Amino acid sequence: MPARSAAHGVVRLAGPRLPVVSFLARLPAALCPTGTLLMVTALGGVGRGGVVAGVLWAGQAAGGPLLGRLADRRGHHPVILAASVANALMTAAVVLAAVARLPVPAQAVCAVLTGLTVPQIGPLSRTRWIALAGRRPDGPELVGSALAFDTVVDETSFVVGPALAGVLAWAVHPAAGLVCAAALTAVFGVLFALHPTAPPAAARTTAAGRSRFGPLLVLLAVTVLQGMMFGATNTGVQYLARGDAGIGGLVWSAMGVSSAAAGFLLTSFSARFDLTARLRWALAVQALLSLTLLPVDGAWGATAAVAAIGLAVAPTLIAVFGLAERITPAERMGGAMTLLGSGLIAGQGLAVTACGPLAGGHGHTAAFAVTCTAGGLALALVLALVRPRRYPPHRTAVSRLVATAPSA
Repeated sequence: MPARSAAHGVVRLAGPRLPVVSFLARLPAALCPTGTLLMVTALGGVGRGGVVAGVLWAGQAAGGPLLGRLADRRGHHPVILAASVANALMTAAVVLAAVARLPVPAQAVCAVLTGLTVPQIGPLSRTRWIALAGRRPDGPELVGSALAFDTVVDETSFVVGPALAGVLAWAVHPAAGLVCAAALTAVFGVLFALHPTAPPAAARTTAAGRSRFGPLLVLLAVTVLQGMMFGATNTGVQYLARGDAGIGGLVWSAMGVSSAAAGFLLTSFSARFDLTARLRWALAVQALLSLTLLPVDGAWGATAAVAAIGLAVAPTLIAVFGLAERITPAERMGGAMTLLGSGLIAGQGLAVTACGPLAGGHGHTAAFAVTCTAGGLALALVLALVRPRRYPPHRTAVSRLVATAPSA
C-alpha cells in the first residue's frame, strides 16, 4: 500500500479533525522550552534563562507519567481538560514573572509548574490511535501505521515549535512565543480533551498486575539514550553555530524533516517486519550514521549528517512505542506512553547539562562523541535484551482498550 493511501486510511479512523487538533495541542510542548529560554534570556540574561528553561524541562519530564496514570484511571476528558487549563494559566504566569523581572526562584516555581501540567497530548494521542485501529479487522497493521502517522505529527511539531518560538521572539516580542503557547493550549488542548475519541477510565482488571515491567524498563532506557543523542547533537550543533540561534535552529530542523519523511513512508509497510528486528536495524543504522558527525566542521556538513541520522529516528521511535503497546495492559497504556515520552525529555536534559561544558572545553566534536556513545549503547542494549519472546505480538492490550473506547 502506498504511504499516502496508508496515511489516508489512518486519518479515516477518526476523521481529519483529530490530527489537526492533536498537532496544534502538542505544539506548545515543543514551543515552550525554546520560548522560555529566549524570553528569559532576553529579559534577564543567559544564566537566568538556562535555569528557568531547565526546570521547566525537568517538570515536563517528571509530570508526564503522573498525568498518564491519571488519564488511565480517570479518563482523558477530565485529566487533559484540567491539565490544559492549568498549563495555559501557568504559562501565562511564567510570562508575567519574566516581564516583571521577579527573582529567579519565583520564575523557576512558575516554570516547574508549567512543566508539570503539560497535558501530554503526544503520548496520550497514541492510546487513541491504538484503540481506533484495533477496532478494525486489519487492526495489527493499522496500529503500526497509526503509530507511524502519529510520530510524523510529533516530529513535525518539534520542527515547527522551536522555529515558531524564534520567529515570534524576533519579530514581535521575546514573550510572544509563550503567549502563543498559552493560547494554543487553552484552545486546542481543551478541544483534544473533549474530542469524542477520548477514552474513558479503563476498567481495572487482574491484567494490570501482570504488566511486563522489565521489558518496559528496557524500552525506557532506550528512550533515555535516544534523548541523550538528541540533546548532545543539538548542543554540538549550537556550539558549531557559535551562538547564532537561526543557523543552529535550521541545522537542527533537518533531523525533524528527514525523520518525519521516514515516518510517513513507514505508514505503508508498518506490519511487514517484526518490530524487534526493525528496532535493531534502525538503531544500527542510526549508530553508524551518527559517526558522520565526528569529522563535521561546518554548518553544511552538520546539516547533511543530522538529516541522515533523522532517517533512522522515526523508525526507532515507532518500533519503541509499538513494542510498548504489545506489552502494556490497557489499564496502563497512557502511563506507559507518557513514561517513554518522559524518557526522551530526561535524556535530552541530561545530555544538554553534560555537553554544554564539554563542548565549551573541547569543542563541538566532544558533544558529537556523546551522540555516538549514546547511540552505540542503545544498540548494544537492544541487541542484548530485546527479543521477540519478551515482546510477543499478541493484541491483548488493543482488544481490551477497544472494549472501553468510544466511537469516533
